Amino acid sequence: MPKHREQLDAALSDRAAFWGEQARRIDWETDFSCVHDASNAPFSKWFVGGRTNLCHNAVDRHLAGRAGQPALIAVSSETGDAATYRYSDLHREVNIMAAALLALGVRSGDRVLIYLPMIAEANFAMLACARIGAVHSVVFGGFAAAGLALRIDDARPMLVISADAGFSNGRIVPYKPLLDQAIGMALWKPPHVMMIDRGLAPFAMLPRRDCLYRDLHAQYADASVPCEWLESNRPSYILHTSGTTGNPKGVQRDVGGYAVMLAASMDKLFGAQAGETMFATSDIGWVVGHSYGVYGPLLTGMTTLMHEGTPLRPDGDVWWRLAERYRVNLMLSAPTAIRLLKRQGRGLGRDADLSSLRALFLAGEPLDAPTASWAEAALGKPVIDHYWQTESGSPMLALPHGDAELPRKTGSPGLPAFGFDLEVVRHGESDIDGKTEAAGSPCAAGERGVIVVHYPLPPGCFSTLWENDADFSRIYWSQRNGRWVYSTFDWGVADEDGHVHVLGRSDDVIIVAGGRLGTREIEEVMLGHEAVAEVAVLGVSSRLRGQVPIALVVLNRAASPAYDGDAGRGRLEIALGAAVAAALGTRARPRKIVFVDALPRTRSGKVLRRLIQTQIGKTPGADLAQAVEQVHALVAAG
Repeated sequence: MPKHREQLDAALSDRAAFWGEQARRIDWETDFSCVHDASNAPFSKWFVGGRTNLCHNAVDRHLAGRAGQPALIAVSSETGDAATYRYSDLHREVNIMAAALLALGVRSGDRVLIYLPMIAEANFAMLACARIGAVHSVVFGGFAAAGLALRIDDARPMLVISADAGFSNGRIVPYKPLLDQAIGMALWKPPHVMMIDRGLAPFAMLPRRDCLYRDLHAQYADASVPCEWLESNRPSYILHTSGTTGNPKGVQRDVGGYAVMLAASMDKLFGAQAGETMFATSDIGWVVGHSYGVYGPLLTGMTTLMHEGTPLRPDGDVWWRLAERYRVNLMLSAPTAIRLLKRQGRGLGRDADLSSLRALFLAGEPLDAPTASWAEAALGKPVIDHYWQTESGSPMLALPHGDAELPRKTGSPGLPAFGFDLEVVRHGESDIDGKTEAAGSPCAAGERGVIVVHYPLPPGCFSTLWENDADFSRIYWSQRNGRWVYSTFDWGVADEDGHVHVLGRSDDVIIVAGGRLGTREIEEVMLGHEAVAEVAVLGVSSRLRGQVPIALVVLNRAASPAYDGDAGRGRLEIALGAAVAAALGTRARPRKIVFVDALPRTRSGKVLRRLIQTQIGKTPGADLAQAVEQVHALVAAG
C-alpha cells in the first residue's frame, strides 16, 4: 500500500496515536493531557491542556542552530527594495514589534488588525501578536473602506497597524485615507493606530490615537519580550472570508492544532526540509499567505520569500527571476495567476535557471487540466494541485510530493489529505437501478456529488467562527445517520481509485430545461481551446428554459490576432459551442459568448459570479460586456 494511503488510514483509525505523534514536531511548555476532546461535537478541542506558542516554534527554537540562516527575504518589485533577515534578525525585529504592541496597551487575547502591504513589517506584526498572545486579524492592504469597517466592527481591535501606502499594478494606493474612512464608518473605534511610513504618500496623524512605528522601533531597539505560553485551543488569529455571499465570516484558528498540522503538512505533503527556501506568492490577507507564507516555512526552519508586486510587473518573468536569484526549492501559487501568465502567450521561466525548484503547488480554486498540462510542460517541473479552503487552513485533497507510488492525475488534486475523512455524497435524491438513493448517501465512482468531511475535522482547521458558534454549527454542519458531517459546498467526482476531481461550488449550478448543469464542467471544456486563457460560465434567466448558460471569455494574447474582428470571434464562438455540445450535450452549449479583457475577482482570486449575475439582472437585455465592466467598477470602488 502506498505510504500516503497508510498515513490516511492511520490518521482515521487511531486519531489519538497519530496526532499525538505529530504533536512532537513542535515544542510544548506544558504537555497536553488529551489529544482530542469530542464532548461538544461538532466543535473539537485538540491537545487539551497543552501550552505552546506559535512564535516560539517559528523563531526562537531555531536560534540555537539556525541563527545565521536567512529566515525571511522581503522583496518589492514596486520599489526595488530587497532585504534578508536571518533568524537572529527576525527574532530581534519581532521582539521590537512585540514591545511596541505592549506599549500601546495590547495584551493577551486582544485583537490587532493588520492592514499592510506585503512588506517585512507584516510578518513581524503577525509573529509579534503570536508572541504575546494577541489575536491578529489581517485584511488585504488597500481593501475598500466599507469592507474594512465591517472587519473592524467584527474584530474590535485594540490596535490597527497600517502603512502610508501600497501598490496596485504599479499605482500607489494611499492606505491612511481608506483606514480613516473605515474607522469613521465603523461602530468600534480602535484606541490606537500604528503607522509604518514608507515615504510613498503623505498622511494625516490623529493626535493621541496615531503613532509612528519608527519612533517605537527606536525606543524599543533592545527589547526582549518573553513568549506567552497559551493553552492549545486559545485563538491564534481571525481571518475573514471574502464576504461575496453576505457579511464576511471570521474564521477562527487555534494555536496548538494549527502549529501541529502545519509542521506535519510541510513534511508529509510538501516534502519540505529545514534550510530550504519556499516562495508562496499569495498575499497574507489570504489563508495561503498565513499558512505557507509565514508560519509553515518558519516552523520547519526554512527561508520564506515574501514578494510585493504582481506576476506581470515589470514583466511575466519576475517570479522566476526571484526563484533563480534566491534558489527557491518549493513554490506555491494559484491557478488564477498561472492562467494570467498563460494569457501572455509566453512560456514560464524560460530565461531563468530553475534548477533549484522541485515543484510548483497550486491552490485556491479548481485547477483545470489544460492549464495544469501547459504549466508543467512550460516549467519542466511537477505542477501539483491542492484543494483546500480558508476554513481548513491546509490542503484537504493532495498527493504527497515525491510519492512515486501515487501517480498524479491531471485535473484532480488527488486523495484526501491525512486526517480528513472525506467523501463525495449525493446532493439530493436520485434513482439508481430502480432504487431511490437519499441525499447524503455516498456517490458511486464517476457520479457527481458534494464533497463532505465526517467529524472531526483534523487539527488546524477552524475551531469556530469568531464570536459566532451558532453559525459555525448551522452553516457548515449537519447530522446524518447519527454522524456530524461538514459540507465544503463544493461539487466533486471521485474516480475508481478514489481521486477526487473538484468541479466548483455546489451553488454554481444552473437549471436548463429542468436539468442541472455544473458551470465548472462547461468551463473545463472551453479552457481546452488554445485561444482561451480564462472563462466564467453563468446562468441567466430564460422564460422558455428557466436558465441558459452564457460564457465570459478572456483570450490568450498570443491567440488574439487570429480572432480579431467579428468574423474571427464568430468562428471561435462556433468552435467553443461545438466543443461544449460534443462533450456535455447541446443543453450545455452557451447561448452567448462574450469576450472580455478580464474577469472581475475578489482579492483572493475568486470570480465574482454572483455579483455579475446580479448586475445583469438589474438591466435585463443589457450588453453583457457592459455589465462586466460595471462589476469591475464596483470592485474597484469597494
